[in-house]
Amino acid sequence: MASQTKPVLHGYFRSSCSWRVRIAFALKGVEFDQVPVNLIKDGGQQLTEQYKTLNPMQQVPAVEIDGITLSQSLAVIQYIDETRPGPRLLPADPKKRAQVRMISDLIASGIQPLQNLYVIQKMGAEKMQWAQHFIDRGFQALEPILKETSGTYCVDDEISMADICLVPQVYNAERFKVDLEKYPTIKRLNQTLREIEAFRVSHPSCQPDTPEELRG
Repeated sequence: MASQTKPVLHGYFRSSCSWRVRIAFALKGVEFDQVPVNLIKDGGQQLTEQYKTLNPMQQVPAVEIDGITLSQSLAVIQYIDETRPGPRLLPADPKKRAQVRMISDLIASGIQPLQNLYVIQKMGAEKMQWAQHFIDRGFQALEPILKETSGTYCVDDEISMADICLVPQVYNAERFKVDLEKYPTIKRLNQTLREIEAFRVSHPSCQPDTPEELRG
């Protein structure tokens, strides 16, 4: 039985991992509170000793839910799926569920960590080329997979954790000026998903900690 206390998301408006969790909550219709963790201000608020108690990796998100604290967005999404009513975020069919996990892991492990803020800050002047290279490399693998698995969404015609991972990653690709014309399936799916309310309300342009100049 889910707790009556609202979950608390400690995150950053432009963090793709935080965005994934916001999408999952929105799809499930779960109300939650947000505590902003500014990854840039004061040298990075995620690096404080106080935040380290919530997430020892000193990354976002950290989610306080049902008396426990979870980090790692895919673990959070799967917990939300298993404990909250509403549309399934992982399919009942084991083959489709494996495909959803494969696509989600490809993005969450194979692409996003290589172009996240911590890595990019280490790259200095080469950060744009670095990010483009690893996003392109990942999308070159993702495109043929999605061509096989997709219907309306990443895996057939139901929204899943794979879609939750895809949209924030495409947002990052656009930020780093990756040419999406090379990836027609990724582009089509992203355009479809961005019209859905849960993806719109969770967008980085409209969060409590979104800077005024980036609001849209």
